[in-house]
Amino acid sequence: MSSSERPAAYHFVGVGGSGMSALAFYHAACGGRVSGSDRSFDRAFDCGDNAELRTALAAAGIAILPQDGTGAASGCDEVVVSTAVEQDNPDLRVARERGVPLLHRSELLARFVKARRTIAVTGTSGKSTVVAMTFAALRGAGLQPSVITGGALVELEERGVPGNAWADPRGKLLVVEADESDGSLVRYEPWCGVVLNLQRDHKETAEVAAMFRTFRDRVSGPLICGEDANLDELRPDARFGFAAGAEFRAEAVELQPDGSRFRVGGTEFALPTPGRHDVLNALAATAAAAAAGASLPQIAAALRDFRGVARRFRTIGTARGVTVVDDFAHNPDKLRAALAAGRLRGGRILAVFQPHGFGPTRFLRDDLVAAFAGALAPCDVLWLPEIFFAGGTVTRDISSLDIVREVRAAGRDARFAQDRADLPRLIAAEARAGDLVLVMGARDPSLTDLARDVLAAVTAASGAEA
Repeated sequence: MSSSERPAAYHFVGVGGSGMSALAFYHAACGGRVSGSDRSFDRAFDCGDNAELRTALAAAGIAILPQDGTGAASGCDEVVVSTAVEQDNPDLRVARERGVPLLHRSELLARFVKARRTIAVTGTSGKSTVVAMTFAALRGAGLQPSVITGGALVELEERGVPGNAWADPRGKLLVVEADESDGSLVRYEPWCGVVLNLQRDHKETAEVAAMFRTFRDRVSGPLICGEDANLDELRPDARFGFAAGAEFRAEAVELQPDGSRFRVGGTEFALPTPGRHDVLNALAATAAAAAAGASLPQIAAALRDFRGVARRFRTIGTARGVTVVDDFAHNPDKLRAALAAGRLRGGRILAVFQPHGFGPTRFLRDDLVAAFAGALAPCDVLWLPEIFFAGGTVTRDISSLDIVREVRAAGRDARFAQDRADLPRLIAAEARAGDLVLVMGARDPSLTDLARDVLAAVTAASGAEA
């Protein structure tokens, strides 16, 4: 193979991030040469942070290098960066000195999107789950899809890979998560577009609506939208939802503690994940998979065995009749959805929410308070540890304590956990049979460990009582 025909060699700066690791794994699986660096991997030599992901990427043939400029000097064609990478990063500095082109993460994803018959899923909430469900439905129909997403698919993790990417050389279909939070959505030119919803999250809704209009113009095939009125102007080719006008409509819906049952076009669906929001997610995936040629019976059969997405209402375990669930919920609508799914269990909810980032918390402060005030019951308890800080230069002019005070003023039991390490003990002391502990938050990979620690504390409390 000549140099002009071979896949490009990329070095990924911050390869430990969910979006970056997906692109790196996908390109490596397609036969490309890949290297990567990450500050957390450099620390891993001392304290084990992110060691599991580092090992998985290395096993996929990705060379993990120290973040000291080595990667940019290793003969790569381009250096891939994300918005989170600081301009004084050693890899970027060496790339500039040597004239190695810099490529934004979204520009690389745009190349991958254009190279295949791509289904791009966007929206404020539900993207990772809909991508995973669409991928599962297409696989169930024998259509050999590939996938690039932000949340790890459990069915892929069980194969021993990171879970956020898969490349099938036999098929032409690719399913991707198209993010609106950093504006990169407007770069993509997919065959099929799916717009799930439009809510206030990282940006004001008017700004996101403008991006959706540009995205709509760049979709070459069908556009599929949710039934919310604020998506009407996109003129979708098909809609999904619960109302009579939706082409993919859920009927005879039964919401159960551990799943849902419903009917679409005469076909019975049984979904093993709970919540009204996941019925909507399944409808979106059904519409997308049907557009690509899957039949409703094939889709229903695949979703019946859907394995889920990491940190999307994943049960960690049960002790003393107390169930501990780990969830990625981090914006007001996702928090409401997670709490509503927990409410189906019928008991009291002991919730933990760790806000991610001072800027997002400041932007959504009033919306977060309103979400908790409306979704928590008087008997529930909510703990907030301090805002997660991932590093960098930020203005720390807001605290989780501010949210706690306002939720408490709204009549709900909210408590500030100044030291997060105290939470397992505090929750175990509070918990009783029938309670659901719901650990929520984004960006911080240690939240799953916190959920496990809570379960261990509840288990230990059971032994102490005995």
